[in-house]
Amino acid sequence: VQLQASGGGLVQAGNSLRLSCVVSGRTFSDYGMGWFRQTPGKEREFVAGITGWIGGSIYYANFVKGRFTLSRDTAKNTVHLQMNSLQPEDTAVYYCAATPTSRYIRFPSKYPYWGQGTQVTVSS
Repeated sequence: VQLQASGGGLVQAGNSLRLSCVVSGRTFSDYGMGWFRQTPGKEREFVAGITGWIGGSIYYANFVKGRFTLSRDTAKNTVHLQMNSLQPEDTAVYYCAATPTSRYIRFPSKYPYWGQGTQVTVSS
């Protein structure tokens, strides 16, 4: 399974970015997907996730506060993360990940497959 994340960049506070993650290779009939982020010296933290590629439930970290929206395009094997009202504290490397289980999607250790990460920088 290969994941390719894209869409990061440098934006001013209050603006938006849309991250995308294309999944290729051997895929499962139904698997969970997650977005995580990491800053230097800190552990990777959960941002948003979906418990199943088809008909799964979507969950968000509390700090998202309605600003981010996860969506999927099953025809293109792609998951998007629309990020609005970005703030400097959202600056991080964002990773997408896939897991063959629909449980524990908030935990990075449950994901065996990871994309390369995309840098998001929000200036004040």
